[in-house]
Amino acid sequence: MNPMVEIRDVTKTFGAFTALDHVSLEIKEGEFMTFLGPSGCGKTTCLRLISGFEQPTSGCVYIGGRDVTADPPYKRDVNQVFQSYALFPHLTVRENIEFGLRMKKTPPEEMKRRVNWDIALTSLQGMEDRKPAQLSGGQRQRVALARAIVCEPKVLLLDEPLSALDAKLRTQMRMELKNLQKSLGITFIFVTHDQEEALSMSDRIAVMNKGRVEQIGTAAEIYHHPRTEFVAGFIGETNIVEAEVLEKREAEFLCRLEGGVDLWIRGNGATLGSKMLVSVRPEKIHLHRAQPELRENVFRARITSEVFKGAVDDMTVVTEGGVEFGVLQANEGATGTDFHEGEQVWCSIHPQDISLLTRET
Repeated sequence: MNPMVEIRDVTKTFGAFTALDHVSLEIKEGEFMTFLGPSGCGKTTCLRLISGFEQPTSGCVYIGGRDVTADPPYKRDVNQVFQSYALFPHLTVRENIEFGLRMKKTPPEEMKRRVNWDIALTSLQGMEDRKPAQLSGGQRQRVALARAIVCEPKVLLLDEPLSALDAKLRTQMRMELKNLQKSLGITFIFVTHDQEEALSMSDRIAVMNKGRVEQIGTAAEIYHHPRTEFVAGFIGETNIVEAEVLEKREAEFLCRLEGGVDLWIRGNGATLGSKMLVSVRPEKIHLHRAQPELRENVFRARITSEVFKGAVDDMTVVTEGGVEFGVLQANEGATGTDFHEGEQVWCSIHPQDISLLTRET
């Protein structure tokens, strides 16, 4: 796929504050890309540079292969859905959706056809004559989406559009947004601080921190193979432990964790004798009552806490050397195989389920 949006070595400063620090990335045509990170990380600034509402201090922005760095928003083939919806309160649903087409002087028959198609696509039939104040939050969100896509932009920018909705409606709208993007084939660029939103909707995720892109990848890549201490800690739950590299063999290396636990890790980039950080997701630590037949990555521990969370038990285990791990174990219920606080257990971890991290500076 050709890149639809390119950000090339972009820096953006506001006085002495650096909002973006030499950011470069490509977004493919028809892709659902999410900028994910905490408040102040630069994700919304990145979106505003693509839309043209901000100009970079240095670097370039390309849309559809064309340098649009100096172009105002109305000359870029993009549209935006805002967190506050930004609907015209005095206009009806139909009039709000028609607004962009009227500004472009679209012929009446063409405008009617496109607006009717848009209303059907966003499930707004029967609400055409209502004003925004007569709509629910989810319905207003659909109107904002319909208004943004009716002009058929190459790129749709979405700045935390679901944050004002309640939890149940937010979950419903995630799937509607993803299905809408698939049916339209438009490039979506979505901004959020919600990891679950990003993981459930995106083709790829750019995790941002302090004005830089820490990692770009699919949801599975970001979750299972984080590259930095920040990404591992920000996406879901994980155990981060300091370790020393003792030995190497082919594509694996042996490291000793604090407290004396030795683990083989599958990967590259470690040097003998170096200190490093490793990450293990809680669900990747397997508990056993009897010592498993595995020869490596097995160690003893005691369960020090257990919290029932329905489908899973959330536990803490402490090794004989004092290393503490969080563990998520499927709750087997009536089968009688559940583990409980105070038990001595064996733990095992597969080498491919451990990630080597770049330490945050």
